[in-house]
Amino acid sequence: MATENQGNAAPEQQMRLELDDSGVEAIYANLCRVSSTPEEVILDLALNPNPVGAPASKLRVSQRVILNHFTAKRLAALLSATVNRHEQAFGPLEIDVRKRLVNEAAAS
Repeated sequence: MATENQGNAAPEQQMRLELDDSGVEAIYANLCRVSSTPEEVILDLALNPNPVGAPASKLRVSQRVILNHFTAKRLAALLSATVNRHEQAFGPLEIDVRKRLVNEAAAS
């Protein structure tokens, strides 16, 4: 559905997309590497079987997502809003795993 053109501004269009996820393959990743070129943002996703200790010497990248920078910016905004809503409902998320560990001596 298109909105009215006001003045010299280009008309804005809203599209409603229906996604078919019946054949989607879900993966779990607890490690993400981001790299980029002038044209693309590249997300490599992997599973680190030992996220608390030292990682294995070689981790297998299970999925690679390649985005243009416009899509990457929209994804960053959506992820940020999602994390903010989660933190408002459940409290802050500490991303430094060492700060989340409970010291056994302090627990005794």
